[in-house]
Amino acid sequence: MSTSSTVERAFEAALYAASDTALDTGASLLAADPASDAELSRRGEEFVAAAWRRGWQPADVVRIVRRDLDDVHVRLVTSLILKEREADRSPRGARWAAQLDELEAEPHDVRTDRFSFATAALELYRLLLRLPAIEPLEPRVSATAAAPQETRMLTRIRALLAKAEATGFPEEAEALSAKAQELMARHSIDEALLAARTHAKDAPGACRIGVEPPYETAKAVLLDAVSGANRCRAVWNEALGFSTVVGFEPDLEAVELLYTSLLVQATAAMTKAEAAQRAGGRKRTKTFRQSFLAAYAHRIGDRLASVAEGQVTATEGELLPVLAARDVAVADHLDQMFPETVTTRLRGVTDEAGWYEGAAAADRAQVRDRRPLP
Repeated sequence: MSTSSTVERAFEAALYAASDTALDTGASLLAADPASDAELSRRGEEFVAAAWRRGWQPADVVRIVRRDLDDVHVRLVTSLILKEREADRSPRGARWAAQLDELEAEPHDVRTDRFSFATAALELYRLLLRLPAIEPLEPRVSATAAAPQETRMLTRIRALLAKAEATGFPEEAEALSAKAQELMARHSIDEALLAARTHAKDAPGACRIGVEPPYETAKAVLLDAVSGANRCRAVWNEALGFSTVVGFEPDLEAVELLYTSLLVQATAAMTKAEAAQRAGGRKRTKTFRQSFLAAYAHRIGDRLASVAEGQVTATEGELLPVLAARDVAVADHLDQMFPETVTTRLRGVTDEAGWYEGAAAADRAQVRDRRPLP
């Protein structure tokens, strides 16, 4: 029997049926034929390539595998993605390359017995086979994306946000986050003016950011607030656990950095506030957390918007038509990608103490200029 026949029989038995018995049958066939390993891997690379054709990117696939399966599946799909890139001839942008570089640094060796390995492979292929088509993210290359100044700026912003996440003093976190947002807004303005003055053919693009459980809706609201403050638009896919953010490249970078940092800060503040609530005898942790994050997202959006607006009004008149044109371009690109969207109501925001504490935490992390503390 050929190795191809073994793999085909295993696929027929396991991939199109959801039962454990079918999975065991397919895994047994593969485990009994070591010569089929190369063909099994090759077919896995084909499943990965098919995911790319349906609009998925490396980070998207790894994220959903991590959400729905186990660590062994994450390692296996990472290995397949890194193998498949050697045969991938499609043009890819800088974000795609960065995702592959991140995967390269992650462990992707799979060490287990043959039956367990075959089982994991079939479970993974089942998931890859069922991935729906999603909006493709075309690679966009900014005219100034490779400028050394941008690298230095982003490095400085990351350092400020890392310090904000690490400090235990709210006032210090506030000052650091404020400085980071100011740098982001200034960098965005500089890029917009440079593109306009040099007539660069810059265009909006998009990226996907994972919105992890629990309390996904509140986190998606926070991401939407960060996106809006940085001249981007976000569309949340609740079923697949991510938001697609549309905007110009410097602004997309700002959204990714700031959302991640604010989520870390919000989680730390929420944990501390929840501990105080428990010490007072309260036990409604789920509604407290949901209300906390909802209030945090609502208030932080106002603070971020205030900083961004302050940067715009502090510049000369040349900037306003430039930013207006970029806003129109972002809106047009969003409409092309998502011709139909619906609004979602944030449910579960019923805990008054959670809302109060979340709003207070957002006030402490507000990103605007403030006079130094005495």
